[in-house]
Amino acid sequence: MGEQISDGGRETAKAAKTAAAGGSASAKKAAPARKTPARKTPAKKATAQKATAKKPAAKKAAPARGPAAKQASARKAAAAKSSAALKKAPAPRKQVVAPKKATASVPAAPAKTVAAHPQGESRTALVRRARRINRELAEVYPYAHPELDFENPFQLVVATVLSAQTTDLRVNQTTPALFAKYPTPEDLAAADPEEVEEILRPTGFFRAKTKSVIGLSKALVEQFGGEVPGRLEELVKLPGVGRKTAFVVLGNAFGRPGITVDTHFQRLVRRWKWTDETDPDKIEAAVGALFPKSDWTDLSHHVIWHGRRICHARKPACGACPIAPLCPAYGEGETDPEKAEKLLKYEKAGRPGQRLRPPQAYLDAGGRAAPPLGAG
Repeated sequence: MGEQISDGGRETAKAAKTAAAGGSASAKKAAPARKTPARKTPAKKATAQKATAKKPAAKKAAPARGPAAKQASARKAAAAKSSAALKKAPAPRKQVVAPKKATASVPAAPAKTVAAHPQGESRTALVRRARRINRELAEVYPYAHPELDFENPFQLVVATVLSAQTTDLRVNQTTPALFAKYPTPEDLAAADPEEVEEILRPTGFFRAKTKSVIGLSKALVEQFGGEVPGRLEELVKLPGVGRKTAFVVLGNAFGRPGITVDTHFQRLVRRWKWTDETDPDKIEAAVGALFPKSDWTDLSHHVIWHGRRICHARKPACGACPIAPLCPAYGEGETDPEKAEKLLKYEKAGRPGQRLRPPQAYLDAGGRAAPPLGAG
């Protein structure tokens, strides 16, 4: 009996041990199933995040390998530099180009730029207005001519030199005695200066003028065989002869066009706003650019005649001016027609002109010859 109990107790103990072992084994097997991501510690999470963040940075910092990669890198660097330079560089300024002005062809000296009318007159409008003024003056003075008496180029060049700082009338009254005593360049070149001075005294500045006319006579004899040259570059080499005198001689003794820029011409072309220049050579070029060359000589006569008879320096007769609608300076003088008529001179006022021996066309038009020196 005792042996059976002990054997039974042993079996019971073994069964208990087996059950206990099975329980622990099942407990061990179930333990992994209970683990969840939420149970991971914060330290482990931070470590995982750092590792994840470092991976792409490591990829970016990894240097490129091989020649192709180096060339690509160099191209990227150059492109970056050029884009940076473009961002820093200031925007280029737009260049304002002035519109080209139309210019009329001038066969002689190069034309200067003519200033536009203050009220905005265009170059084309200026040319049209200037030529219309000349046409109007041609109708007013159809007999316009040089107002110095002469019979040949020598007399004309001498008379023109003497006309400085005096009137053509005074010269015309003086030269008959001069040419009667010294009719040729050879005669005047050999003249006694004191005798010539006495003849030229009425013209003013007679000593200087005596020196000039005797000097130019000697130059004509020595350099040109006693003949007046018909070229501008040769005429201006003579003593007392400038461009104005040369153009008077060329236009009226040789029939070669030229513009005579005397004090009347200068005053009127500025009043009419043909030019703002003050230098005679620049005025000549500027006005010459407005007209064909064939008009230059007659244009000079028209302007000078108008300046002597109507458009005076101190008090122009605006009320009697035939070109008043075309004149920008209208109103500078007397505008009342009756008062303006009293300001007219020479044949416009019913008085004699400046020539003792004027052209027949002038006489036919009603002009009167000037009286000789010493006549009432």
